Amino acid sequence: MKIIIAGAGEVGFHLAKLLSYESQEITLIDSKKDSLIYADTHLDIKVVKGDATSIAILKDCRVDNADLFIAVTSSETTNITASVLAKQLGAKQTISRISNTEFIDFKDEVGFTRFGIDELISPESLAAAEIELLLNQSVFSDTYEFEDGALTMLGLNLSRTAAIVGKSVKDAAKLMPEVHFMPIAIQRFGSHLTIIPRGDTLLKEGDHVVFMTSKGGDEEICKLTGKFKTEIKNVMILGGGKIGSKTARDLTDNKFNIKLIEKDRDIAMDLADELPNTLVINGDGRNVELLDEENIEDMDAFISVTGNSETNIMSCLVANSRGVKKTIALVENMDYFELSHSIGIDTLINKKLLAANNIFRYIRKGEVVAMTKLNNMDAELLEFIVKPESKICNKLIKEIKFPRSAIIGGVIRNDEGVIALGDFKVEAGDRVVVCCLPQSIKKVESFFY
Repeated sequence: MKIIIAGAGEVGFHLAKLLSYESQEITLIDSKKDSLIYADTHLDIKVVKGDATSIAILKDCRVDNADLFIAVTSSETTNITASVLAKQLGAKQTISRISNTEFIDFKDEVGFTRFGIDELISPESLAAAEIELLLNQSVFSDTYEFEDGALTMLGLNLSRTAAIVGKSVKDAAKLMPEVHFMPIAIQRFGSHLTIIPRGDTLLKEGDHVVFMTSKGGDEEICKLTGKFKTEIKNVMILGGGKIGSKTARDLTDNKFNIKLIEKDRDIAMDLADELPNTLVINGDGRNVELLDEENIEDMDAFISVTGNSETNIMSCLVANSRGVKKTIALVENMDYFELSHSIGIDTLINKKLLAANNIFRYIRKGEVVAMTKLNNMDAELLEFIVKPESKICNKLIKEIKFPRSAIIGGVIRNDEGVIALGDFKVEAGDRVVVCCLPQSIKKVESFFY
């Protein structure tokens, strides 16, 4: 695919980096030379210095041949304008990053597609939605929903007392009369190796295991791993920026009790007016005395989403030491993901990764309708729609010669999620969720052409 990315900031560079690994033809546009130098020397892509809203620049980048135009500059206006121009000049699909979440809320009413924008993405909205999902699945450190929860991906670490530790995947499944879950990826404790499990794969203490679940699967996993689902009601949020304020607004709408700490007095005053159901506190969340004064030990969850990754990590560690059950930190440095499970923070979230996951489904071949990369794992989850001519159509799963580094996690049929085992027959119209390592993606895609 020929892909043009406008904006060499965090999201744009991260996207260009991921896509360059996949041998896509990438052009990166930015008006600042400094932003392009690193990309030019470290990535196998073409860089162009200039304004993404310049018709001459877009033509110079041969936008008329572009399969996908992605505008992710820091300016919402620039992104919208550049996407509209790119579409009018011949780009097949356009994606625009926006910060005003109202645009997403009313996108059907306004009809952005009519004037040339196929998809709007807001990393801040994606982060807020991810946080809410994590709070609703409080036991688990990784979550992702397919088709409004028909299938849900859940990840956790296996403790020594878990009933499935020391058992093979096949034997673990026998512990429940009806199976509503399946392990789809394992990372061994102390290792960066990602394993796609088979029936004879042993589950070991300390493993970080990602499961695919249908309705009721989360409760089965809790029973087998000795985890207890606890209701989260009282939440403290550190940071009143776009993510913090949107998260507070969404959570109060869903009857959570929210305390939000913001150190900038003017921002705190504005937030107090905008969020009448949230207790807004003007103070520095790095001050442990302030956290104690605000009864951090009574909180069920602590979410740190300031603009500083180190502040977010350290404040979550403080919350953890005060007995807070669920801690979530926003980080910008992708390398920090490898630390999350070892330093005691439940979940790290990253806007770049969330935005990239959202955009990636436009790059994948076959009828990919959803996609996510597993946190701190070298694996992807892809949701395909089965067409009548697909190689996988009308075959039993045990007859499909999938590569060993890929596994079918589940199937959605008629809006119902099914953990599909060997005797399940795949039909046209099914939505099949596959977990696979990067080296097998192209092979997997070929089953759904």
